[in-house]
Amino acid sequence: MNLYKFGKFLMKIWLKPKYNVKTVGLDNIPKTGPVIICSNHISNFDPPIVGMTCSRDIHFMAKEELFEKPLFGFILKNVHAFPIKRGMKDRNALRKGLDVLKEGNVLGLFPEGTRSKTGELKKGLAGAGFFALRSDAVIVPCAIIGDYSKKQPLIVSYGKPVEMKNLKERKASAQEVTDVIMEEIRKLKENN
Repeated sequence: MNLYKFGKFLMKIWLKPKYNVKTVGLDNIPKTGPVIICSNHISNFDPPIVGMTCSRDIHFMAKEELFEKPLFGFILKNVHAFPIKRGMKDRNALRKGLDVLKEGNVLGLFPEGTRSKTGELKKGLAGAGFFALRSDAVIVPCAIIGDYSKKQPLIVSYGKPVEMKNLKERKASAQEVTDVIMEEIRKLKENN
């Protein structure tokens, strides 16, 4: 068993019952080919929650500082995470993300860039739109609904893929595409 699968197994037996995690819309994630899963971000537990509920392995970007601790950095690298420098254009991280998609894998993004302490959606950064426009990936919006309390279930809702054809044809900007993705995440939050 590789570290990713072992970690996923551990998260399922620990986090799933702890937060009463329910999953909706898994059939919206293609079984093969490049996929970008774009989710809202409300907790440090979001990456393992999305990772354990998705049927495919996900490659997440994580802030560079997390890789500085030797043990934690080793674990992150072995569960398909890769570093990104925050607050600046990180060409290496952008290249790595595009490579993940070229290889037909799943890239997990939190377009807000950082956690929302209130749970309200913040404006998404252009990075999600960049990857959507520069790849042939299917874009799947995801909403984590709840507040990580034990009082109510934590719902992970995967929406129908975002239609990219018109956006690409009219040469929409990366920010416009991110705004469309964020609107789909908003709808998921409001309709569950």
